[in-house]
Amino acid sequence: MTDNDDPGPGRPGTDYRTLNRASWDDRAAAHAASPDYAVERFAADPAHLSEVVRFDLPRLGDVAGLRGVHLQCHIGTDTVSLHRLGARMTGLDFSGASLTQARSLADRTGAAVDFVQADVYDAPDVLGGGFDLVYTGIGALCWLPDIRRWAGVVAALLRPGGRLFLREGHPMLWALDETRPDGLLVVDQPYFERTEPVVWTEGGTYVSTEAIFTHNTTHEWNHGLGEVVTALLDAGLELTMLHEHDSAPWDALPGRQVRDAHGEWRLTERPWRLPQTYTLQARRR
Repeated sequence: MTDNDDPGPGRPGTDYRTLNRASWDDRAAAHAASPDYAVERFAADPAHLSEVVRFDLPRLGDVAGLRGVHLQCHIGTDTVSLHRLGARMTGLDFSGASLTQARSLADRTGAAVDFVQADVYDAPDVLGGGFDLVYTGIGALCWLPDIRRWAGVVAALLRPGGRLFLREGHPMLWALDETRPDGLLVVDQPYFERTEPVVWTEGGTYVSTEAIFTHNTTHEWNHGLGEVVTALLDAGLELTMLHEHDSAPWDALPGRQVRDAHGEWRLTERPWRLPQTYTLQARRR
């Protein structure tokens, strides 16, 4: 599907990608300038890795020499990190402004990474297949209305024996009401995928910044953990790892969490109550 096709789910006549891309374009420069993405540290320290990639190093294993693609790569910090671990990386994102920042990061760090602008559902048509590794990081799947279609994209990109490596926000976390002042963990949003998006209009972003944004409406979808796994199995992949974590690399529940020495946030009280992220690996049969 291209941006000229029929509007996606959501408001009549509105393509969800148009709204979401405008939001990401609006925030790309602020994200690159924020200390949370540590772009300056990437430029100063050739050994620096993003917190997201560093967290999963024990599970990621050796990627040296692998031909990899990072779907929904945003400003490229995880992509460059995988390059620094020895993978031959391509980053793909639908936001031109995000890729401007990603290419700037690659230039400043001397990283030989290709960045391609395209919708994730169009990735096999744009990139072809034969990849050893498909990588997807935190906060990507919630922007996609159809998890089964995404799983088909992953399968089409991978060579036989190639693997998907995914770390994502847990659907249980996405289903919570994050604004409650009483501190209770209350399920208020969909856990399972629905045709209709959850429509948000919020002026801020998830990093430290004083920037003011003008494109603030987004469409998002949750995908249950079982839905993600089943979609991958049905697409011809076999699950090789699934770890749930009680932490996330951002403060998902402000006022109720504490940050550890590795930059991860978890509940201050009884963190074992809530899975906040998960790491999944699957291999194409």
